[in-house]
Amino acid sequence: MIEETNVLKNIGTDIKDFLYGYIGAKSLTYTPGEKEAEYYLMDRLGKIPYFREHPEFYGTYGIEGDPFDRKVSYAMVRGTGNDTVVLIHHNDVVDVEDYKLLKPLAFSPDELGEELKKISGSLPEDARQDLASGDWLFGRGGCDMKGGGSIQFSLLERYSRLKDFRGNVIVTAVPDEENMSAGMRAAVKLLAELKEKYGLEYKMMINSEPHQRKDPETGVFSEGTVGKIMPFVYVRGYLSHIGKVYEGLNPVNLLSEIVRRTELNIDFSDVVGDECAPPPTWLCMKDSKTHYDVSMPISSYGCFSILTLNQRPSAVLSRVKKICEESFDAVIQDMNESYRRFCEAAKPVAQALPWKTKVMDFNELFAEAENTYGERFRNDYKSRMGEILQQVADGELDLIQSNLKIVEFVYEYIDDLSPRVVYGLIPPYYPSVSNIYFQGMDPAAENLYDDLNRYAEENFGQHYNREYFYTGICDLSFSSITDGQEIYQALEESMPLLGHYYDLPVDAIEAISMPCINIGPWGKDFHKVTERVNKTDLCERTPRLLNRAIELILA
Repeated sequence: MIEETNVLKNIGTDIKDFLYGYIGAKSLTYTPGEKEAEYYLMDRLGKIPYFREHPEFYGTYGIEGDPFDRKVSYAMVRGTGNDTVVLIHHNDVVDVEDYKLLKPLAFSPDELGEELKKISGSLPEDARQDLASGDWLFGRGGCDMKGGGSIQFSLLERYSRLKDFRGNVIVTAVPDEENMSAGMRAAVKLLAELKEKYGLEYKMMINSEPHQRKDPETGVFSEGTVGKIMPFVYVRGYLSHIGKVYEGLNPVNLLSEIVRRTELNIDFSDVVGDECAPPPTWLCMKDSKTHYDVSMPISSYGCFSILTLNQRPSAVLSRVKKICEESFDAVIQDMNESYRRFCEAAKPVAQALPWKTKVMDFNELFAEAENTYGERFRNDYKSRMGEILQQVADGELDLIQSNLKIVEFVYEYIDDLSPRVVYGLIPPYYPSVSNIYFQGMDPAAENLYDDLNRYAEENFGQHYNREYFYTGICDLSFSSITDGQEIYQALEESMPLLGHYYDLPVDAIEAISMPCINIGPWGKDFHKVTERVNKTDLCERTPRLLNRAIELILA
């Protein structure tokens, strides 16, 4: 058993000291600055006596092909036996543009707090009250989520001092969570290698993302996380002059109908128990025109985000296809009715409108081009893909733009000019995970929520609710996977960038598969200028809860 008194004594001082340095490492997501967090951790860990004696138990692990040479930072305390708890957190943070004139202080909590007091009248009421109370620490990353990471590393340092430690604890700090989770996708490979090298038995993955509260005395433990999938829709129309609208098909009209039928469509939201995934929303919608003329656009394009609790990509894509077909049918019907009414008042411009519904996934579009142009298409596609990937690496294109360019390139080898809809997927893909799906959990893991909630009630007088899905999207998505090969096949058929810029390490995830839970401090206003974390939760309650969880799993 872990000696709670020795481990936790004055740990809040250590956490605050670690956190201030961690926040000061300005690791803005998807920038070279992310490496500042890596440098900070390696310097800090290298000064701990345990790791000076055992340098093989800490270090960095590279992300293959990363444009900024970012790496996963990790440290492990080895005890007796093979049972292992894995602690994870991300150390990238979102930008600070919303801080405006306070940007230079965004990474200095004390100075920022003083300056915010001077403009407190402009802050929301809740933030103003929290600032005045002195109970909250403000600053970029303190809440999301270097606070949780500082708790993890501070506990690990305490464990490294113990003489008779049973089990093993690994802390992994990953970059890129706010972007593509490249760090966590590399971390699962690292964890698979550590498991093989040391014969570890992974019992639980614990993340420490902040949680939000409706009631100040009621916290939240999350035993899983939502999945995320991002379909794209490309609509190829038929160009005509605006004075001859019935001779063309405006792709904006069709895409708008698809958007209308999918935005906030609760039919996409799967339900598990009394938890329901938030409905989808569109993140991008645009046409292909780059300048004004009196023709309608030739194409339109967009993508939307769907959060899942249990749906597989194949099921989601089937629903997307059905809505695209229904939308196409509806638009053609509306156009025919409009044309009928036009013909009652004017001379017909044609006998009838020629449009037919045609919907296919990206794989079918690719096959059509390949069947028509063969080796020439394959060579040209490979060359163009290389150019696009280089533009992404150079920051000239984002994933949405690059995906569009790939689809449009394939379309150059399509001889059929009739309108159609092409759909598929854009990275990243996050599997949904939850302990309710996990087979063969140890009793300690299965009963962890009840034990922790009882501990919180006895020691803090607080209750913690249990949710099976953290809805903020997090790296726990890679703690396990169900039907991994089936999922990967669906991605292969619909995601142009899979295997190029993005990949899902299904084999590694299956190798490390373990139950999971999120135990993090109470925070508010993630990603906002008023981002903050509760000091008592940060320095007292959460360290004790996290330590208790590790004790129960390894006992």
